Amino acid sequence: MAADRVRSGFGEDRRGLLKKVLVLGTAAPLAGALAGVQTAMGQQRSTLRRSLAQAGLSSQQMAGQRVVFSYPGLTVPSALLQQITAGEAAGVIFFGENISSDAQIASVVQQLRQAQQQSPVPSPLLLMTDQEGGLVRRLPGEPVLSEKQIGQSADPPAAASQAGTGAGQNLAGVGMNLNLAPVLDVFCKSGNFIDQYQRSYSNDAQIATSCGQAFITAQQQTGVAATAQGELRGRLGYQGVTITDALEAGALAAFGTSAQRAVLAAQAGMDLILCSARDVTQGQAVTAGLASALDSGQLNSADFTAAVQRVTALRAGLQ
Repeated sequence: MAADRVRSGFGEDRRGLLKKVLVLGTAAPLAGALAGVQTAMGQQRSTLRRSLAQAGLSSQQMAGQRVVFSYPGLTVPSALLQQITAGEAAGVIFFGENISSDAQIASVVQQLRQAQQQSPVPSPLLLMTDQEGGLVRRLPGEPVLSEKQIGQSADPPAAASQAGTGAGQNLAGVGMNLNLAPVLDVFCKSGNFIDQYQRSYSNDAQIATSCGQAFITAQQQTGVAATAQGELRGRLGYQGVTITDALEAGALAAFGTSAQRAVLAAQAGMDLILCSARDVTQGQAVTAGLASALDSGQLNSADFTAAVQRVTALRAGLQ
């Protein structure tokens, strides 16, 4: 519980929306991994474009494919189940307050999957949590070591690989398919925000890179997707999925409502919008806001469809 309380305060302290990228299923180095993923996704896009058109999804459903929901407590609200059944949700993020045991959360995941199977969208939900290690763990168990402890170990890449395997097996064991880890920040000052909770491998970029690569490779061999941060679209030409950090972050207070922030994030090129306030109505408002912006032309329809296709390709490759 103490770790979750520390983590739950992060949104208020962040300086803005951190951009993340979802990386799926490869054992290559990071740059090669990104190229491999985007090639695989590109091969699926024409098929996905046809399937989306044939499904005849409404603007509301299209918008829902870009929204990750959250909820309070241990029981899934009926409103969220209805949202999923209606085909208006891309996934769910779980926090410590949603989990009392492996058996309990596995049952919840199955409930969510059953709702998805009744929806007009065939792709599986993105079912995610933060399982970085050390203080930042939603599930009990692996990885036990923090990223800082891994970076200071005798063999950091080997320790990171072991942590990635442990994290992936842990999430897969309860039916989750996406870990919002590893953190690839390089801390610049001891005791600063990212170092305070031991969430950075090192202040050495090479160590952080080698550890991140090892963690991602090992975790994705268990069938669980990982996340990473960088200048991916421009410098590396990445064409995969990007996801915002918490939309309710205090640093974003000047940017309007959740719906307005979501539209701005979409305009900035983000694919998935993370609604992690543990309030289903937040995700509903964001879905409605994105749909309205799509219908009014505020969001470009071709770009919107391309974002949905990227998310759908990611989901199609998961269990």
